[in-house]
Amino acid sequence: MIQFLLGVLIIRIAKMKASCSIEQSSRNITDLDLDALIHSASYLNLQDLSNMAMTCKFFKRAAYADSIWHNWFREHWPQQISSSSALSSGVREAYLSKRTAVQQFKFVDPWILHYSSPEKPYSHILLDKGDIFLAQGSKVRKVNTSRSVSAVTLSDHNARITCMRLFSLNETSLFRSEAQNKDKFLVTSSCDHSIRLWWKDCCQRCLRGHNSPVTTLSDKLLGDRSGKVLASGGEDGTVRLWSLTSSGKRGQRALRTTFHGHEKPVSLLSVAGHKTSLLVSISKDAKVRIWDTTLSSAGHLSSCVGMTSVLGAPVGIKSHESLCYIAAGNAVTAIDLRTMRKVFTAAIHQPKLYSFEMLPSKSFICTGGNDKVMLWDIRKNQEKPEPMAELDGHVGPVSLLQIDPYKIVSGGPEDFYVKVWETDTGVQTNSLECCIPDESDTGIGCSAMAVNGSRMVTASCGVEPGLAYFRDFTRATHPIASNEDSISSKFWE
Repeated sequence: MIQFLLGVLIIRIAKMKASCSIEQSSRNITDLDLDALIHSASYLNLQDLSNMAMTCKFFKRAAYADSIWHNWFREHWPQQISSSSALSSGVREAYLSKRTAVQQFKFVDPWILHYSSPEKPYSHILLDKGDIFLAQGSKVRKVNTSRSVSAVTLSDHNARITCMRLFSLNETSLFRSEAQNKDKFLVTSSCDHSIRLWWKDCCQRCLRGHNSPVTTLSDKLLGDRSGKVLASGGEDGTVRLWSLTSSGKRGQRALRTTFHGHEKPVSLLSVAGHKTSLLVSISKDAKVRIWDTTLSSAGHLSSCVGMTSVLGAPVGIKSHESLCYIAAGNAVTAIDLRTMRKVFTAAIHQPKLYSFEMLPSKSFICTGGNDKVMLWDIRKNQEKPEPMAELDGHVGPVSLLQIDPYKIVSGGPEDFYVKVWETDTGVQTNSLECCIPDESDTGIGCSAMAVNGSRMVTASCGVEPGLAYFRDFTRATHPIASNEDSISSKFWE
């Protein structure tokens, strides 16, 4: 208990970026016993250790102690802690190097799980901890990988599911008395005109109000902690706001307001990064509208605070800080939500875009085209954007794309392989089958994909519909053999 309390004290000091000496005190931080400090630091997580190391040289010395990183290495790869030659260069460096390799899928022996439900291909996949959510027609197959691979079917919808989202229960008052701190609930929209909220494998709310199929859901919840709101868009051209509170039986009286203005079906929704009361919507005719959801609750006649348009069919939308990046046609356009002006074109991918993802922490965006992926740095060449990398080697359109600080994962419906690339170098680290390999891989592609850290799920289409392939590289031990002829991207500064 004493060590835990001391650990809490350490991290509070670290997060405040305190100086190494305590003012108006007869003793300094450096007077602490180093061994006791190292022992206390061993109770911290990786983020807290990083904060501690950035505080001062004395704390950095404790945070970098070999004993701490031996414990981290032993926890994740116990069979390698004694035999790894990499440890000779420093335990911390060896741990971080191995963790990076795991995040980049640089191994040939992940833990693999196959799940098959051959009715039709899966259209959407979400991956959260040990749970895989697979949308298949009007049903959601929930597969748990940590409890003897159990599967549950969520089948209350009676038409095709169009969108799935996972949100934290901490953000709402839903089931607050029963929920754990890290619990999440699933939200699905469907062509049956309804939205359903799922928790503990049951439909807890059914939200009705759209007069046609619900086409999309907001990527985040609107509002502050006092009252979170879900946004949805439909083929009826409306955007609707739903209150996520525990009041109302089975979702009755949950509809807060309806926004009219789009003439075509709503394709995509995104919550502004700098102001959670602003919602961006784009319809199939590429018309963009920004809604201030606080005005609707205040009784204003119109909540639309801005309009613009882009060229081409909408592909993706991401909001970061005060900018909204919209991928449509063959370009990604950045719009300033404060002025509704198009500030720059972030990417041009000829002849058209099939997918779009963004990594705000590195100012990178990724675009998927026909047979290749392009990586762009949005800080450079805004007048005449040029890609910083071309990731070649795909077959057909790249409609599936994921990016994180470690890797880019890409695939498509005509390609039997999903490819993995290093984010910073563009080097291909792995090429993985989207389903179980057999004598012939023709006619099989990837219908959906989800990536979460060191885990990935792919779903096949073609001759093997309804097959999901789960890989977990967390405990992988056999790295891919180095090959001087391995595929690398066209990458330049």
